[in-house]
Order: sequence, then structure tokens, then C-alpha cells
Amino acid sequence: MVEKTHITTSKAIQRRTGKTFHLATRLLPTRVRHATYVLYAFFRVADDVVDTTADRDPGVQREELEGIRAAALGARDPESVAADTEVLAAFRELATRHGISDEDIHTFIDAMQADLEKTRYESHAELEEYMRGSAVAVGYMMMDVMEVAEPETAAPHAAALAEAFQLSNFLRDVAEDVHEYDRVYLPEESRADHGVTVEQLRARTVDAGFREAMREELAYTERKYRTGVAGIEYLPEDCQFAVLVSAVLYADHHRAIRERDCDVLTATPSLSTPRKLWLVAKTRALWALNSSPEAVFYRATGLAETGDSRRRHGDPQPTPSR
Repeated sequence: MVEKTHITTSKAIQRRTGKTFHLATRLLPTRVRHATYVLYAFFRVADDVVDTTADRDPGVQREELEGIRAAALGARDPESVAADTEVLAAFRELATRHGISDEDIHTFIDAMQADLEKTRYESHAELEEYMRGSAVAVGYMMMDVMEVAEPETAAPHAAALAEAFQLSNFLRDVAEDVHEYDRVYLPEESRADHGVTVEQLRARTVDAGFREAMREELAYTERKYRTGVAGIEYLPEDCQFAVLVSAVLYADHHRAIRERDCDVLTATPSLSTPRKLWLVAKTRALWALNSSPEAVFYRATGLAETGDSRRRHGDPQPTPSR
């Protein structure tokens, strides 16, 4: 059984580094909430190896990631790894208890390794291949700890929602990624269509081309949300509201980006604590009136809804967010 101190350590890591996700995690049932703290902390421990602004030796970073991989797979004592041993020990126990696959662990660590070597993506297809490890594997692990009854049915939706969350982060953090890590997650094919260069991103130059590229990427991400939210109904009932709130909070960054006319280069859009709490309350009120995750998501976020999804849950028009 995961020790209380391990949960406390993991919770502190999540509260410090993932405030939006931490708020949604608190809405999960205890059986999933504690495990989620540990999962997030494990992801953060690995991510911290590569997300450092200090000069690091890539060879040393790869060795650290390989140590984390071995500990996560149970092939190495966490005490021998240069990382948070409490988190690694707790993760290994959870992986065994919930049947988290070695494949998902490998895929996740491989994506972290890729961040040491690859900083540009030519196409959406190439970016999605990266997100198979950095986002989708995370979604699959969450399904494992939730104990989803029909994982094969839920999996494509969980994958899309995990990608949507990460894409929203990428769009919010364009400036931070290029300035602090020299990473650009806006695909070259999109930038080229609108004449957006890496040098322009570094110079924080917002022009019509950049705004249009951002609008297209927002629309691309919102299609992921549509697919992802449509699968919330396949999750255990005691987990659905928390996942729905996560989707609403992450997607609300799109509103914040659009309110700045897509300028994410001179300042990073963010959600205030009062805004987050208001969205949680709004989502809960809507959830009490309508049990369709899709209907609630569109009403809470004000994002455009497709005709197909409106017909599925009988909601004639989405209500714009105030």
C-alpha cells in the first residue's frame, strides 16, 4: 500500500507545479485522487530532468531518465536513482496494483528522451507521434487507475482528450517554450502557411500571419476536445465530473488566448483562481441539470458545437460563456 508520506509528497509536487490539474484532481474520488497525485508526481519527476533552464549534459540527463525508467518498471531500486525516490517507489506500487503497462511507461520515457533531441516538428502527424508518449500514455495510465470498465471503447477518446490538454498548454506557452527551452510545438507546416518563423517567435512579433496560425491551431485542438469529451460517458460515474471540469478548465485557455487576439508572445494567458472556481461552480450547476458531458462542456466553455453532437444529446444550441 502506498504510504501516506508518499501521497503527501506527490500531492505537494502537483499543487506546486500543476495548479489547474490539481484543482480538478481534488474532485476525484479518494480511490483515484491519491493515485493521481502519485501519477502526476512521477510525470513531473521525469519532465523535470529535461525541463531545466540550467546548462545540463544531455548524456547525464539520458542516464537519469534511464534510471527513472528502470525504477518505474521495477528493474531497479528507486533508492539508487538520482530522482525523488518516494515518488518512484509509490509509482511502481501503483503500476503493479493497477496493471499499468510496461509499454505505456516506455512510451512516456521515450517522449521525455525525445525532448533532449528534438525541438521542432514538421507536421501535426509528427507532433501526434510525440504526444503518444507525452500525453496519450498519461491518459491511458489514468484510465488504469480509474478502472474503466470498457477501456477499448474509452481509449480513443481518452487519447484525444489527453492530446487536447497538451495542445492547449503548447498554445498558451509558445513564448516560454521557445525562450526557455528552444522548443517550438507549432508545426512547421502551419507556420509556413502563414509565414511565421522561429526568429519571429523569439522576437515576440505578433502579426496577422501569427494570429491566423494560432486560430487554426485552436480549431485543430478544439476538434480533439470534441472527440475527447464525447468519451467521458465511458468513464466510471464517480470520475466523470472531475474529468469534465479538467476539460472545461484547460479549454478556457482558448477563451483567454482569443481575448488577447491570439497574442501569446508578449504575455502568457492564464486563469485566475476566482475564474477557475467560477468555472467549477458553473460546470457543477450545469451538470446537475444535464447529465451529458458534451452538453455541459459546450455550455460551460462557449466553444462551437458540431451538429452531430447537438443531435446526440438533444441540446439545440450551446450557451456562450460570459
